[in-house]
Amino acid sequence: MQPTDANKFTDKAWEAIVKSQDVARRCKNQQLEVEHVAIALLEQDGLPNRILSRITVDVNRFQQQLENFANRQPKVANLDQLYLGRALDVMLDNAEAYRKALQDDYIAVEHLLLALAVDERVGRRLLKTYNQDAAKLEAAIKAIRGSQKVTDQNPESRYEALEKYGRDLTEAAQAGKLDPVIGRDEEIRRVVQVLSRRSKNNPVLIGEPG
Repeated sequence: MQPTDANKFTDKAWEAIVKSQDVARRCKNQQLEVEHVAIALLEQDGLPNRILSRITVDVNRFQQQLENFANRQPKVANLDQLYLGRALDVMLDNAEAYRKALQDDYIAVEHLLLALAVDERVGRRLLKTYNQDAAKLEAAIKAIRGSQKVTDQNPESRYEALEKYGRDLTEAAQAGKLDPVIGRDEEIRRVVQVLSRRSKNNPVLIGEPG
């Protein structure tokens, strides 16, 4: 896929595509590749970083590894024109495939991350050093996104609000971080009954906290 149509991408994903050219020039690489887009994503210090942190990837170290890889690539003095690398072309095709699989309207930063995770040039190998892969990355993305779909070009703001103001009670329960509820068996049964109704399900919990 040629990255020429901004309308196919979310704002943040397109920003990474554009800024990857600056990264390539900074590294004196004439061939625009996967590592340049990945570095540009991480330099946003936004959703991609949170997703990777969620699967225990050291983001700073990961970015440094990508930069080290980029700096080992052939360098040229004249960078008036950059050329699209084959691996990046494949990565963009994979990002489009993930977009379709997740039933989203635009290619977003998470699709680029997933495509990075299956990239044979550098992404898959680096993630493997952290014991991570595309499946674990996709699970982390789904945990952050919930049931939300990418239906506009600025979906990341909604994820950020959910992360900032919400609390994942399922994750907290699995981690054993919730205090046990004692002596409220009848109330719990009633809440479950109300929430499990197949019709007229408009519950309002009334009473003192706790």
